[in-house]
Parts: sequence; C-alpha cells; structure tokens
Amino acid sequence: MDSNDHRRQDRPLPLSQRLAEIVEEDGADRLSFSELATQLHSRAWGGLLAIFAAINAIPLPPGVNIFFAIPLLIVSAQMAFGRASPWFPSRIDRRGVTKEELRRLVAKIQWVEVRVERMFKPRLATLTGPTATRLIGIACFVLAWLTMLPIVHVAPAAVILLFGLALIYRDGALVIAAATAAVIGAIIAAFLIASGAVAIGYVARRLGL
Repeated sequence: MDSNDHRRQDRPLPLSQRLAEIVEEDGADRLSFSELATQLHSRAWGGLLAIFAAINAIPLPPGVNIFFAIPLLIVSAQMAFGRASPWFPSRIDRRGVTKEELRRLVAKIQWVEVRVERMFKPRLATLTGPTATRLIGIACFVLAWLTMLPIVHVAPAAVILLFGLALIYRDGALVIAAATAAVIGAIIAAFLIASGAVAIGYVARRLGL
C-alpha cells in the first residue's frame, strides 16, 4: 500500500458523504438527535455542530433559526463541560430530524465540502484534543446565542461550522482560522453596536429627548 493509500485511510469520511449514507439506510424516516449522534460515531460533537450550524448558516424564515440554535446551545454546553457523548432533552430529541431534511442539507453543503475538504487534514493535534474541545465548546456556546438573532445569525453560524469541521477533520489549523474569524466578528459587532448607540444618542439629542 503506498503513501497515498495511507493518507486516504487516515482521512475521515466527508460529513456530507456520511449523511448521505445515513439517509439511504433502512429504518424510520425521522431520526432523533441521539440516534443521529450515534450514527456519526466518533465525530458526533463536530458533526452535530456542523449540521446545526450549516442549517443556520443559510437564510431562514423568521423564527426557524431559533429552533436550530437550541440544539447548538445544548451541544456546545455539554462540550464545554467535557461530556463523553451528547444528550438531548426528550422533547427536543424526539423532534429530531427527518431524512428528507438531511437530504436537503447534503445537497446544500456537498458541493462546497467536495471542493474544500482536500485542504483539511489532521494537524496541530493539541488544538482538537480534550482541553481544546472544551474551549471550543465555550466559544460555540457564546456564538450559538447570537444565532438566535434574525438576519445576523448567518455569520456566527458560519464560524461554528468551521469549528465543527475542525473537530471532524482533527485540523488544528482550521481551529485557528475559526477562532480568528470569531475575534474579527466580535470586533465588527462591537463596532456596529457602539456606532448604533452613538447614532441613537445623537438623534435623541437633536430631537430634544
């Protein structure tokens, strides 16, 4: 077996491909979130982050982003506390996700993943180890609250998606990229909030309020 074969074996199956396999498997049309986590095997944390974030990273009808932000909060909080495997409240777990919803998600992310997944590879292992995973969970928990906001939910969801892919591919360089994006996003958000506050104060003074 040559070195290229070894590299292919070391690389995890692309998330979109694993989801496509889950969709084609026999069984009920609706999967609980716990069942989905089991199907993702050792990539449950990164896979769940990526799935929920990918859904939130696309334009959604008002209110829908909140539903998928809740599982993000649950998953990231458990990561932060160092749980070995994901757990969901029974009511949310039963709602789960249908295979048709997964099929639509695969159609949206597969073409992107196919083009970029060759850049991802196991490296800087410390940045995807147990301690780093807990820190990633804290960062994603904060970002998950922001995904509840209308319109602006896309940006924090995209950063969570990067963190999820980093865990799936055990790519520490991608963790650095995601963290950088999160810091830049926080700076921009703070600037916009401050600018908005100044503008509101100026208008209020002009109106004598």
